[in-house]
Amino acid sequence: QIQLVESGGGLVQAGGSLRLSCSVSTTTYVPRCMGWVRQVPGQARETVAYIDSDGAPSYADSVKGRFTISQDDKDDTLYLEARGLEVEDTAVYYCAGDTCFYAGWDGEPEDYRFWGQGVQITVSI
Repeated sequence: QIQLVESGGGLVQAGGSLRLSCSVSTTTYVPRCMGWVRQVPGQARETVAYIDSDGAPSYADSVKGRFTISQDDKDDTLYLEARGLEVEDTAVYYCAGDTCFYAGWDGEPEDYRFWGQGVQITVSI
């Protein structure tokens, strides 16, 4: 069983920063690919960043240069450093993971099998 638990969300003014954390608990294996997916009510989910099976990060254009994804080698905790936050970044942010053992895996929201409960980031003017 794999459990992902996010923390670190909150309310921040535009231009501010937040760091999200995702702890990974597993009795089987650690997902090879992990990412952060966000969702605004009434809108489709969007992958903002993920780390692929080679450890390489990828970012959505909307957050490139502002967000940084990383993972701790010791305990597999996943982080998202979000800087220069904009009102448009307001959403629920989910930690997600997958084995990504198949060709064509590209970090899209539908590619993930394991999900955290989500944390809210609200950016105010």
